[in-house]
Amino acid sequence: MYTHEDLNALRNQSLKLQGWIRQQTFSPEMEKTLRRFSSWEVSELIFRVNQSTFRGKLAADPSLPGGEVEPEGRQRWFSLEEVNELRRRLKVNRKSLMPPRPEGKRAIRAAVANFKGGAGKSTVALHLAHAAALDGYRVLVVDFDPQATLSHSMGLTDVAEDYTVWGIMARDLIRETERMNNRPAAAESGTALPRRELPPAITDMGLGDLRISDFIRRTSWSTIDAIPSCANAAFVEFASAQYRHLNPEWSFFAAVSRYLDQIPDDAYDLILFDCPPAIGYQSMNAVFAADMLYIPSGPGYWEYDSTTSFIGQLAEALEDLAYGFDKTLPTGKIGLPKTFCELRFLLTRYEPGNALHLAMFDAFQKVFGDHVAQYPVEMTRAVEQSGRFLSSVYEMDYREMTRETWRRARSTFDNVYEEFRGVMLSAWDKLEDDA
Repeated sequence: MYTHEDLNALRNQSLKLQGWIRQQTFSPEMEKTLRRFSSWEVSELIFRVNQSTFRGKLAADPSLPGGEVEPEGRQRWFSLEEVNELRRRLKVNRKSLMPPRPEGKRAIRAAVANFKGGAGKSTVALHLAHAAALDGYRVLVVDFDPQATLSHSMGLTDVAEDYTVWGIMARDLIRETERMNNRPAAAESGTALPRRELPPAITDMGLGDLRISDFIRRTSWSTIDAIPSCANAAFVEFASAQYRHLNPEWSFFAAVSRYLDQIPDDAYDLILFDCPPAIGYQSMNAVFAADMLYIPSGPGYWEYDSTTSFIGQLAEALEDLAYGFDKTLPTGKIGLPKTFCELRFLLTRYEPGNALHLAMFDAFQKVFGDHVAQYPVEMTRAVEQSGRFLSSVYEMDYREMTRETWRRARSTFDNVYEEFRGVMLSAWDKLEDDA
């Protein structure tokens, strides 16, 4: 017979192994660090200019960052900070290397969601975040998944539940309840408005006093910040049900959106959500706050079937929000009924030589039309390794494998990101200037 004590012992045993894995994956200080990028990568893969042109620009201006030459090496290697300084200062054919960013608009928000486990949500979110950072964008990733795969991949492993999405929702409950209780004592009809009381177990945690910045953590990528998750945040689904009972007027689904509204519009360019494999309080917050919805799916029939169920259940949930809540309730910069600027289905673990995968890709396109991303995420050995070692292809040093293997893996995500950026710019065009 086994009790909770046995389960706890197994958990502690597993935590010891996790520590060993991190030592193999991260630096000896247990801190994830970002590698440098070679002059070849910077010129041809990041800036997309000829190597000789890049070298000429560096030679012409000694004040530009020169990178480092490794022992017994000839090639220069640049940090991400140096890459971004070069991006800001260099022009090629009189054109800036800065990525397009419309003025007067807030960061675009994209949710990567599907309730099918193993669809590749965290892998897609991680690679999109890294590709966008290499493209020059400032990124905030929000991990809604208690499995915390994205957080761990960002090197964030020591996270308290107070500083996760659960903390944001509890903070919002406290503040919204206070706001409601401070309203006029009666409505226009003369009917007294109910006063909601929260128990000390919630109000005494100090979450209502937390600042916006308290939830945001730096990562090893200087232009990527994160709101991480942790395993203890799994109880948010149970807690949120209790919170709704304590204050039925609380628009729970808009908690994260209201939080993001308080971040300055020019602080980030892209805010990316990694959603849990379920439709619940956390995923509804992510979906409601998002301008774009990316739905990854494997190329098998059962995954197609699960994806179909997901969008059906999501539609029902959004319909319930649209007609089940008072439209006058404050929901921040996003209102009801919920709309998306862009929607895409993205096939993952795709093998172009597999007849079943080809047939399923064709089926997705026949059903979902232009909403299917043109470039799927192809399965390669390097892609498999990136997931195994909690790193993206962009973090992997191409010298640790054949350059062709690395380039093939990188090219699949480069294509996915290039298409994603086009969708992002389209969504930006659809946002109101004061959104």
